[in-house]
Amino acid sequence: MGKAMGIDLGTTNSCVAVVEGGKAVVIPDEKGNGTTPSVVAFTKYGERLVGEAARRQAVINSEGTISSVKRHMGTNWKKEIDGKYYSPQEISAMILSKLKMDAEAYLGETVTDAVITVPAYFNDIQRQATKDAGRIAGLNVLRIINEPTSAALAYGLDNETPQKVMVYDLGGGTFDVSIIEIGEGVIEVLATNGDNHLGGDDFDGRIINYLVELIKKEYNVDVRKDFAAYQRLKDAAAQAKKELSSAESSYITLPYLTQKRGNTINFEYMLTRTVFNDLTGDLVERTAIPVQNALMDAGIAASELGKVLLVGGSTRIPAVQEKVRKLTGLIPSQNINADECVAQGAAVLADNLSKGGITLYGGGNNILLLDVTPLSLSIETVGGVATPLVERNTTLPVHYSKIFTTAAPFQRSVEINVLQGERPMARDNKCIGKFRLKGIKPASAGVPQIEVIFDIDTNGILKVSAKDLDTGKEQSITITDNERMSDAEIEAAIRDAELYRKQDGIRRQALDLINEANKCLNGAETALSKVKKELSKGEKKQIKGDINNLRKLLSKAKLDKIMESDIESIRNAINQLNSSSLKACHMAGMYTESKEE
Repeated sequence: MGKAMGIDLGTTNSCVAVVEGGKAVVIPDEKGNGTTPSVVAFTKYGERLVGEAARRQAVINSEGTISSVKRHMGTNWKKEIDGKYYSPQEISAMILSKLKMDAEAYLGETVTDAVITVPAYFNDIQRQATKDAGRIAGLNVLRIINEPTSAALAYGLDNETPQKVMVYDLGGGTFDVSIIEIGEGVIEVLATNGDNHLGGDDFDGRIINYLVELIKKEYNVDVRKDFAAYQRLKDAAAQAKKELSSAESSYITLPYLTQKRGNTINFEYMLTRTVFNDLTGDLVERTAIPVQNALMDAGIAASELGKVLLVGGSTRIPAVQEKVRKLTGLIPSQNINADECVAQGAAVLADNLSKGGITLYGGGNNILLLDVTPLSLSIETVGGVATPLVERNTTLPVHYSKIFTTAAPFQRSVEINVLQGERPMARDNKCIGKFRLKGIKPASAGVPQIEVIFDIDTNGILKVSAKDLDTGKEQSITITDNERMSDAEIEAAIRDAELYRKQDGIRRQALDLINEANKCLNGAETALSKVKKELSKGEKKQIKGDINNLRKLLSKAKLDKIMESDIESIRNAINQLNSSSLKACHMAGMYTESKEE
């Protein structure tokens, strides 16, 4: 097998690397640059440009130029160019094709195998879209791996001390934070968190909007209506942001920016780092919660971290670096190149997967990468409960099974509803697949033994199977990428879980109590029917009254509106019925030693 590439397909810039002489080497483009702008352009002459050439002509061809397409991966977004609609996969494939061409020119041989990186918080639809882009570009995608994992891999090869590291990855369009344990030949992700709609583009956007308003106030002109002028303003904003990473101010000068009633508007402005920090302070602050959540999910304190690795060009912003220092108490490591380390780590893995035999610091030639699943996976059980089988941040691959039973007597089949999300009720989570297990041997409720198995491989593909242990009947479904949650749904699931955690707790408590109440009712009614001739008229009247009272409370109990006072009333009614029906249950021989199932 020939060379294999590692590709960082970025929002703003992309990078490709290969392993040569035991080291990951970044491949330059035709101009000698280590990164390639993730920009595609279609000219009026029918020419297609990719990379620096596309970026340079964006001002005069803003309508035909596409940038930051990564933010649209996994969506139904389309861009119309000359009557043809292009998907994010197709545009990304053009960028990948350019990187492939650069690699082949550098190496002097054909290269088709590649490992492509994605944000850790990319959902499976987005991962599949990235795979499809690679396939369109003529690549054999060996693996899709998370960007922070790749960065940790690039770092870990040169650092022999086993340690826990935080990878803080703020790129052009996405933010990830991962807690990773590096050992000898093992890169294990302990937890991951992030925001797929936070990155350098948002920082640029704050400057752009600020400048637009300044121009509008001074000249009464909305520069957004002039495509060429607006593109120039965007470029100036991005350049100012970069300059402010090393300087206290940036002088923005845009002569002949636009016109108003035949008069030329020349725009000049001195943007200071203080103003920039004020404009973007809330964006920097948004990175704090994912950092705290990742540490909490990993079960470690910030003081237990050995290093903090900064990945992505946006981590060069001084305010970002200061925020990381405050959050972790550590000065971020400068040992890796923020723009190139992700591609370098991917190249190491690509070389390993293609049996290149790279030597690790542990002395072996195999790399074990252990990633995690970003959200909990469950099935729906009685009462609409989401019963988790695989918890969020569980290490992949996963094999997990659990025994369930039937809820009604003589059931011949059961429906398996597979869910993804953090809420306790099935309806509040995302259904990612359903199937029906048929041929169950008829029996009383609670007798059949149905084993449900979840299998998730290293590529994140989930297979769910169900088997009746008595008859051996089995049914399964593979939950493929296009059946998973969208990014917006993942973020909404986590946000909802935080906002409604208290209400969810009340619902779960209420559901348990309702189940207990129904058991109590069934027991009391059965006992009453068996021994009613042996009870006094008063005793029978009391039991019937308590049964009716409990049924009335249950009929009024609505899970989406239930209050703590309602729960207390049901609990008191259960206690009352248990007390009044105690004699009848004993007489009916219904009380036995309870056993744990």
